[in-house]
Order: sequence, then structure tokens, then C-alpha cells
Amino acid sequence: QANKMAVADSVVSYELFKVPPRWLFLRIETEKSIVGWGEPNVEGFSDTVATAVEELMKSVVGEDPSRIQFILQKLYRQKFYSGGPILMSAIAGIDQALWDISGKTLGVPVHRMLGGAVRTRLKAYRWCGGDENSPEESAAEAKSVVVNTNYKQLKMNACGRMSYLDTDKVVDAAVARFKAVREAVGPEIGIGLDFHGRVKLPTVKRLMKALEPYDPLFYEEPIVSGQISGFDQVQNSTTVPIATGERLFTVESFRDLLETRNVNIVQPDCSHCGGISNLFTIARMAEAYEVGLAPHCPLGPIALASCLQVDACAINFVFQETSLGIHYNQEGGMDLLDYVKNKEDFDVDAEGFLKLLEKPGLGVDIDEEAVRAAAKKGHSWRDREWVLDDGAPTTW
Repeated sequence: QANKMAVADSVVSYELFKVPPRWLFLRIETEKSIVGWGEPNVEGFSDTVATAVEELMKSVVGEDPSRIQFILQKLYRQKFYSGGPILMSAIAGIDQALWDISGKTLGVPVHRMLGGAVRTRLKAYRWCGGDENSPEESAAEAKSVVVNTNYKQLKMNACGRMSYLDTDKVVDAAVARFKAVREAVGPEIGIGLDFHGRVKLPTVKRLMKALEPYDPLFYEEPIVSGQISGFDQVQNSTTVPIATGERLFTVESFRDLLETRNVNIVQPDCSHCGGISNLFTIARMAEAYEVGLAPHCPLGPIALASCLQVDACAINFVFQETSLGIHYNQEGGMDLLDYVKNKEDFDVDAEGFLKLLEKPGLGVDIDEEAVRAAAKKGHSWRDREWVLDDGAPTTW
């Protein structure tokens, strides 16, 4: 009976574009010539994700693009192997593109299809500083962002490379950098600190305590998110909100994290956790635990637009990461909005908020000509390959 359902439209083709600075875009087109965009990517593994998309799209071409949940479950449950960063990121880009197509088909933004917005604008933050900047460099960049943009919240790396047990010298260096930034921007600017999962439990307790006097907005990935059982010690060692989740990829993983009740803000990445469908599920699940939502998004404009559609509808949304000016973009010579035609829709107002995206679909008008031109160059972005003083590899 299901196979006899009338199909209003069908997926007929797709293209992938690997573009600077480190992104992968997916373009899906339907029989009725409606185009949807997605951003399936794992930073440093764009080619691997592209191959996964190609394999998964064999199960999508010919399907009715409006049956988003059917296609999501088909890609996730019909396959013997599922989950993990590569497959979930490939699914994410497909899911985003299908939501984009459905919104354009109906002439409404995705947030209308999710039940409608619960707010009229969205608080945002942006990065300042690189991986191992000096206090002076970090302070100068933070001050420049505050003076030259409307952002009222920033995020920076909390520390440099860390070992299994670090000395007070390493802790002091991290504190000096954060102190310099706080003094440069003043007390009114929120500053989140990203530990990047670099720190182990013995050091993270000392480091969090030492940083607290300078009023961090939140601690992100104070330990790597896979160490869920260790978050009780983290939570009990600080009064600063704990955020994590960018390296969790399934709804089930977030269920397990929330069950510990040791996290205050979840940070699913819409391009890693299975797309808009799963991001909204995770948001609603976190709402039941009174845990905030702050989607991870150091990526491109399609990923950001996808996040913003869910942010509009999630009552527990707190703030949205953006990659504008992030050091990775600077290295690749392209910034967040360089492939976007409707840049004005992503303006940050005087109080640090983004407006709701109201154009049909994801609300981002991709400059296809610019994308095709950039894809000829592509990118070769790779993870940093850090080592410690003894030559041992370590987390960057």
C-alpha cells in the first residue's frame, strides 16, 4: 500500500562541492527542479564524508523528498552499520537539503514546519583568538571584535596543548590569556571557554577553579565528551555552566549524557548529529531535563541556517555559535558569508542577536556560481597534528 502512495515530487540528482576554507556542500535537485542545500562534513575528512554521501544517496534518489522522516529512518535503520561521525554527518547534509526542498515547495521557512518560532530573534556568539595565541594577541583580537561588530558574546580556546598531568605553569598560562581578554573587553561581554577535550580530570579541576575569577560564560568540553562518567567530577568542581556534545553523533548518545544530569548546555552539531530532524529531537529531549541548547557550528552558512531554524523553535535555546572570522576561515581565505547572496539576513543587531530567517526553506540563498568556481580549487584542510615536548601525539 505504501508503494502506491502518490508521489508529488522525487529526488532526481545531487552534486557535492568541496569548497574553501574546509567545507562540503550538497546540492539535491528534484524532478520539479526544486533545489535543496545541505552541509555534510567532518572537518578534515571531507572526502570521506563525500564518499558516504554518494553511497547513501543511492537510497534517496527516486524518493519523495517530502518524506523526510522516512528517508532519515531508511538511511539510519535499514543499514546494518550506523552512527559515528562519518555516516551521521553524511545523513545530516541529506536531511538538511530535504528540509530545504520541503520549505521551498511549501513556500515557508523550516521553522514554520517545525511548529513555529517561540522567539523573535536569536542570540549569537563568535570566536576570537587561535589555538595557542599569546595573551596579548588574544586580547587584541577580542577587543577588535567587540569594537568593530555587534557581537556581545565571544568564545575562545581555554588552553593550548595539554598532557595527562600538567604543571601549574600550564594552568597559569591559560589563566593569563583569559585574564587579558577579560580586561580587554570588560565585564559586560560574555566569554565562553572551549577546552576542546584537551584536558584530563586531574588538571581540569585546577584549571576551572583558576579561571573562575574572570567570569567565564561556560566551559565547553572540559573533558572529552566520550568520558561521560567523568562529568560528575567536572560538574561538582565548578559553578560555571558545563557544555558539551559536539562529538556526540546520535540521539541515543545525548540520551545517555542527559541521564547523568551533569551537563547544563548540550551542543549537538547539526552537520554531525543527523541534521535538522535529529537536532530538534535532541533539543526537545534536553528540554525535558531543563538543559539548554547551544548548537555547535564552526562551519559554513548552510549548517548555520539549519541550526537557526531549530533555534527558533526550541524553548531551551540559549545562544548560537557562528564561524564568522574564525581562524580556520582566515587560513582558508573564505569566510562564513562569502557563498551567500542574502548576507543582510545574517546581520547581528546592536544587542548581539540574529533575526529569524524567513525565506522559504533554510532561508539561505547560496551563490551557486561562487560555489562552483570555488569547488574547482577545493580545499585540503587537515587537523592540527600536535605533539607534546616528549614527541607524543596529543589532542588539538
